[in-house]
Amino acid sequence: MRPGTRSGSVDEMARTDFSAAARTGWQAGALSARPAVPDEPALPTGIQAVDERARLYVPPELPAGPLPLVVLLHGATSNPLEVLPILSEPARRHRFLLLAPKSRDYTWDIVRGGFGPDVAALDQLLMEVFGRFQVDPGRVAVAGFSDGASYALSLGLASGDLFSRILAFSPGFVVPGRRTGRPAVFISHGVADKVLPIERCSRRIVPLLRQDGYDVDYREFAGGHTVPADQAAAAVMPLATAAGH
Repeated sequence: MRPGTRSGSVDEMARTDFSAAARTGWQAGALSARPAVPDEPALPTGIQAVDERARLYVPPELPAGPLPLVVLLHGATSNPLEVLPILSEPARRHRFLLLAPKSRDYTWDIVRGGFGPDVAALDQLLMEVFGRFQVDPGRVAVAGFSDGASYALSLGLASGDLFSRILAFSPGFVVPGRRTGRPAVFISHGVADKVLPIERCSRRIVPLLRQDGYDVDYREFAGGHTVPADQAAAAVMPLATAAGH
């Protein structure tokens, strides 16, 4: 059995299979999973269950060679099947893998107090995907909408040595803490957003990221708390065109 492969549920593995160092890393938002040579059969095309809580969209007619992967995080009280449509058409068109995990609770751990169980679960899911598909280490991205966007920003900056790109659709905040790598950041936000108002969210987040030296592609649009198709398409275009490493 490949190291880290599940023999039980994600929750069981998160409790039993990792070292104290890994657990400390999870609490800082550090993911240990990395692309590797696959040693298990690839999953078929379509929306596949990676475990009882996560879904992976595998587009048809995958190209030969390493593939881009986007981890897509849902908003509060949502789930993988509700968030997948945001990027499923770009994934089909540009032929990248799209992984949508489910938070352990109604929303992501950092929103409720600190990194931990959701990071551990995502580490397991990524190990599973990396064990079945050849993923391009230079084109692994984390994306999210609403609470998922806040989590994508916070986790993506903490694990910037894994994620080359962060896609945040209508984020509310970004937590301070561990920073690694230098991922590119895409942020979009509706000027009429009444759930997470743009003035106290993205218009505060973006200048701080730029002051810290991050390359931020920031786009405002006429609309509310949503992800227009053109914003989704713009966010993933660099993944589709970037050369693999």
